[in-house]
Amino acid sequence: MDYQETVNYLFNSYPVFEHVGGSAYKEGLYNTHALDEHFGHPHDAYKTIHVAGTNGKGSCSHTLAAILQHAGYRVGLYTSPHLVDFRERIRVNGVPISQERVIDFVKQERGFFEPLHPSFFELTTALAFLYFKEQQVDVAVIEVGLGGRLDCTNIITPLISIITNISFDHTQFLGNTLAEIAGEKAGIIKEGVPVIIGETNDETRPVFVAKAAGKHSTITFAETNPEALLSSECAFGGRDYETRSFGQLHGELGGDYQDKNTNTMLTALKVLLCQESQDAPLLSISQNDIVEGFANVSETTGLMGRWQQLRQKPRVVCDTGHNVGGWQYLARQIKAQTCRQLRIVFGMVDDKDINGVMSLLPTDAIYYWTQPSSKRALPVAQVQQLGIAHDLKGQSYPTVGQAYRTAIADADDDDFVFVGGSSYVVSDLLAINDF
Repeated sequence: MDYQETVNYLFNSYPVFEHVGGSAYKEGLYNTHALDEHFGHPHDAYKTIHVAGTNGKGSCSHTLAAILQHAGYRVGLYTSPHLVDFRERIRVNGVPISQERVIDFVKQERGFFEPLHPSFFELTTALAFLYFKEQQVDVAVIEVGLGGRLDCTNIITPLISIITNISFDHTQFLGNTLAEIAGEKAGIIKEGVPVIIGETNDETRPVFVAKAAGKHSTITFAETNPEALLSSECAFGGRDYETRSFGQLHGELGGDYQDKNTNTMLTALKVLLCQESQDAPLLSISQNDIVEGFANVSETTGLMGRWQQLRQKPRVVCDTGHNVGGWQYLARQIKAQTCRQLRIVFGMVDDKDINGVMSLLPTDAIYYWTQPSSKRALPVAQVQQLGIAHDLKGQSYPTVGQAYRTAIADADDDDFVFVGGSSYVVSDLLAINDF
């Protein structure tokens, strides 16, 4: 099999949550432990940082990886989902795993893993952990796939655990209350490993306190003594920050929601830099490493889709925010844009609270309703009908490409075009590669 045939084999032979939803979710870690045993526990060969949370874990993971790279470390980065190419999920110093290594993994190991009937994510995680050992990384930043307690990344014992925030998402697996969801996310807290919590409320905070106490883990709440003090949007993109311990920083990543992410990351860095082993820091990171990492996340790690500007006239921005928690920030920032006309290309998938998101959308925008090329996509006709119910006006288009091109054709130079609602909408947009 060539690379594309191999990727098709992985997608079509093993359940992929992004494609089929709940049927891909496997409760328990039996397959994960079997794969880990087979490959000789590769994750023990390098240090790790574990990042969970409902929103923001991708931005946090990529930024931390960028900082570590600028500090001179060889850094593995495991994230999901990918936007354009499967190989985006597994990177070393920003470079995706090679096509040849993906082909060889399937060719050499399918005799072992096929009888296990693993999920796509279980296989991908095993490949990532093995590849990082082969590439002799110093440290790997590992993003949780779904939840935490039963996520197949949860076999690692990291230097620190980070939980960005808790909001309603994947309730069919994680629980119907914020406390239940927090309990699943708190499952990544390990014995004696410090944990940083980005955001809490009255429901979630006691859950984290109890779990950390039970694991004898030091817990730090980023909100209690904020590291990010002030921020402002830059005219040329990104955000500038005044910080408590790290001076002035320019963050390349745009979006109002990055304020919370930045506070979480800086708090995690402070905790990380205070850790010592045999009278020496576990990791050595300078102020300049932090400055350069924050300012150059996308170039350093390959991150896409976080308030990403694709075009200036008209201004086009895409973002992968896909649930109510994310859209509470996105909607506010979209509404604040100074433009002649706001145009929004919008679609979602079937396990999200679309009514909750639509209640946040601006009513003065022109909408281009669409659906991503995913089996989990909400049919565009249904999206349009829900839009009408929320007093949102627009037309429907069968593909993201058609919706986007129509929006651009309709727009004047001083209009603002936003594309989002789902990671898969952004994925389809970036695959067009014609901006």
